Amino acid sequence: MKVLFVCSGNVSRSPTAEALFRHCEGFEVRSAGTSANSPNPISENLVMWADIIFAMEEEHRMAITERFPRAGGRINVLGIEDVYRRDDPRLVMILKSKLASYFNYKLR
Repeated sequence: MKVLFVCSGNVSRSPTAEALFRHCEGFEVRSAGTSANSPNPISENLVMWADIIFAMEEEHRMAITERFPRAGGRINVLGIEDVYRRDDPRLVMILKSKLASYFNYKLR
């Protein structure tokens, strides 16, 4: 399964989520940001590559669907605010909890 994680700047939340799945069998993962200044800005190629897209907040879902309307049915909003640094243990715990419910999968 190809999974894309999206936040604003692709600095903290989405790279942390990507790292959680990086070594999980059966998953290919990438992350991107909705900001043009992101190290890895979201693109049509990334959106079309993904089987499922996880947006950290509703604003990210809206930004993706505005630019790439065909992505709409594959986007899930996790509801994680931009208050965590990359790899913050609290962020990792929240991501594990929210993502496990989507995949019925226990993340290490």
